[in-house]
Amino acid sequence: MDLETFSPGSGLLEPRAALRSDAPALDLNGTWRFRLSPTANVPDDFAQPAFDDAGWDELPVPSHWNLHGHGAPAYTNVDFPIPVDPPRVPDENPTGDYRRVFDLPEGWTGGRLRFEGADSFARVWLNGHELGFWTGSRLPAEFDAGPYLRPGRNVLAVRVHQWSAASYLEDQDMWWLPGIFRDVTLTRSTADVFVRASYADGRGTLGFEGSGTLSVPELGVADLAPGAEVTLEVEPWTAETPRLYDAVLTLPEETVRLRVGFRTISIVDGVLLANGRPLLFKGVNRHEFHPESGRTLTYETMREDVLLMKRHNVNAVRTSHYPPHPDFLDLCDELGLWVIDECDLETHGFGMIGWRGNPTDDPRYADALLDRMRRMVERDKNHPSIIMWSLGNEAGVGRNLAVMSDWTRERDPSRPIHYEGDRSCAHTDVYSRMYASHAEVELIGRQEEAPLDDPELDARRRGMPFMQCEYAHAMGNGPGGLAEYQELFETYPRLAGGFIWEWIDHGLAHPEYEYAYGGDYGEPVHDSNFVIDGLVFPDRTPSPGLIDLKKVFEPARFEFGDGVVHVVNGHGFADLSHLEFLATVEADGETVAEHRLTVPAEGGEVKLPAAPGLDSGSEVWLTVRAVLAADQPWAGAGHEVAWGQALLSPLIGEAVEGAPATWSAGLVRDGGEISVGSAGDSAFDLETGRLIRLFGVEVEGPRLGLWRAPTDNDTYGGLAGKWRGLGLHRLTHRVDEVEIGDALTVRTRVAPAATDAGMRATYTWTASDGGLELRVDVEPEGDWADPIPRLGLDMSLPAGAVEHVTWFGRGPGEAYPDTGMAARVGRWRASLDEFQTPYVFPQENGHRADVRWADFGAFTVRGFPVFGLTARPWSAFDLDRARHRPDLVPGERVHLGLDLAQQGIGTATCGPGALPVYDLRAGRATFRLRFEPS
Repeated sequence: MDLETFSPGSGLLEPRAALRSDAPALDLNGTWRFRLSPTANVPDDFAQPAFDDAGWDELPVPSHWNLHGHGAPAYTNVDFPIPVDPPRVPDENPTGDYRRVFDLPEGWTGGRLRFEGADSFARVWLNGHELGFWTGSRLPAEFDAGPYLRPGRNVLAVRVHQWSAASYLEDQDMWWLPGIFRDVTLTRSTADVFVRASYADGRGTLGFEGSGTLSVPELGVADLAPGAEVTLEVEPWTAETPRLYDAVLTLPEETVRLRVGFRTISIVDGVLLANGRPLLFKGVNRHEFHPESGRTLTYETMREDVLLMKRHNVNAVRTSHYPPHPDFLDLCDELGLWVIDECDLETHGFGMIGWRGNPTDDPRYADALLDRMRRMVERDKNHPSIIMWSLGNEAGVGRNLAVMSDWTRERDPSRPIHYEGDRSCAHTDVYSRMYASHAEVELIGRQEEAPLDDPELDARRRGMPFMQCEYAHAMGNGPGGLAEYQELFETYPRLAGGFIWEWIDHGLAHPEYEYAYGGDYGEPVHDSNFVIDGLVFPDRTPSPGLIDLKKVFEPARFEFGDGVVHVVNGHGFADLSHLEFLATVEADGETVAEHRLTVPAEGGEVKLPAAPGLDSGSEVWLTVRAVLAADQPWAGAGHEVAWGQALLSPLIGEAVEGAPATWSAGLVRDGGEISVGSAGDSAFDLETGRLIRLFGVEVEGPRLGLWRAPTDNDTYGGLAGKWRGLGLHRLTHRVDEVEIGDALTVRTRVAPAATDAGMRATYTWTASDGGLELRVDVEPEGDWADPIPRLGLDMSLPAGAVEHVTWFGRGPGEAYPDTGMAARVGRWRASLDEFQTPYVFPQENGHRADVRWADFGAFTVRGFPVFGLTARPWSAFDLDRARHRPDLVPGERVHLGLDLAQQGIGTATCGPGALPVYDLRAGRATFRLRFEPS
């Protein structure tokens, strides 16, 4: 059966560049007739022009049929959803038949049918004549339609099978979504060209392969012939300065317009260079995804991706794990992103069976793998943004990698070759890894990594640049450790940076769950929410992880001294002349002065204006911001690119508490209560010593809390299992003593069942100046071998008691010990809803850090010196039980967390956990808060 053939296709024309030609073309996108069958054993009579398809459904092309009511999506990360038995496929093989009737314009002759992408095996007929078939879902295929076209009415028929021998090459950690999902065109263009545009020492060299003549009017180049070269004064192309020159290729039958960028990629002494300068990737991995249309994207969506990346200081993209729509690469050329273009290849599921039968090492698959590499390189060869070819992803090792690499080196020696899956780097030009720890990255940067067994290969690899093709897995809350990775990348020249996994959460729009992930469609084999691992939510709203990444990647840095700021240019290829620098002085979060700074284009030391005279008790901060001085193609004037802060006075914690507070004279015992304050508006339970009323508001708590709803990193990294095993989600609280004197002292023991480990917590309440002060002393007992989730106080109030929170501390977004680099000190305000971070898979979120004070409307809490804060319309236990956003329904109470500390986040969903410095270990601790009426 053809579905089980190793051949990549039949009847295909030679691959060629994606070009914009003035040759006549018909757009065949639109509404097609469609029929879905459960198996591949369906007659092909539908391909005949006279076939009656009146009873068929309609389906938009491009699209995925299972996002339009025909079958259901399925998600796996590593496992194949079919038996691993190459090249065989199951009898249950969803098969989509498509028909499109179109009219040929009068006088039309010849032409090619071009399909940009269909998943996973497609056969084509035109007017009943079979043109051939192709595989390679995310690569173009062209067929000669000329001999079979008719004047007037024509019938195009396509049969797409979900499963084929080619499916074993496409296990790419994403939804399995079959169908014709990219554009279909009938074109009379036959042009192909390979422009060679290099740059060195201020001059560019231009030549091309192909036919016709090439002109670049802006450079005075006219009618350049194939094989000829000219050297010119040009501006180079970089991601920071994406200078393009309009070129015209003139052929007898058509004219092609393309844009040329001059740049040279090289490796010298183990350092990756662009135009002779070190190249540092500040990158992301990008799948093509939209929550409603899957991998079918509009131009506007692709542009939105690029603009979001540029606005968040991302400078590079790895096209994981297949070539993207060609329009995306045009946008990278135009707006400026370095691109690693990756072949449509991943065989990850074979790793689950010891790589037995892996196509990467099966000579029967050699032609298919080489075909995929050829079609990618030929399609995308003219893009200056593409500075590296990748052989694929997580496909093990094998002889077919050499076949792909050898052909690519011969065809295009100007770009290095990447592949991560072979640690020996036998067929690559860069050393690439995934999720290496900070410690290992530092060793590699120092060329002190563990050696290979083969001394020759080891020496070769040590001479290569190193990059993390995936790191800092952005799943759920996180990733943590970004700043520490970036510091390493910027310290060691060998390190070329890396690419965060990944750009977007692949949550499919769902009427019940809002966004669906693996298992929500009843898949028997799935990887749950592992597909929800992006820097932007499915609707492309930036997550806190992307906001942090912008800060970590910022291309200007600020080093503050006595009355000066040293501005460091972090660009690799541009200066600072396109930026404007603004300084703001704030006292206790209120702006008291603003200045514009004059910063040299190359950066340097700048004297700061004198700060205004202020109350000596104020906490004064200086913030310097770098914003765009004028509109750029990717953002408007005033867009913030970088910022830094310095504390002027006083140091946090200088304003100590003053004289010891005591109970006010208004203390009243009334039955089982102890009332405090002239109006008795605050009260404690006499038996337990617990606060039951605070400034007229009924409260529960505060009492010691150790639990947080586990993050994805907690869960997949194993900490959450240890916490549950210890019972930290089911603590019991025992009151041992309530003592009333100059203070109300409540001694307790907090512990889970079934263990002798616990925490002694002593609460000491005092009152003065109309407020209540609380000191909590904590001492652990027993064996606490692992980090704990958090150390803080839990409180709850009736629903409606808190609608907004105003606070002075870091914000406006969430921050944890190893995240929140983008959170700056200031005065912030948010509604209760805005306090939540709406992760697709609910988990711990919304923690505000280093809070000096927070006003909840009914009362204010002050820290001595600071505390962490969460405010939620549901409890941490509700958050823990939820599996989708709609599961979270506001309850009858508002839940506050007032924290001394939280465990770090890390990136253990894939990669290392939190660095040891961010582990929260049980130990003696004291923290103090003051409650005041608002």
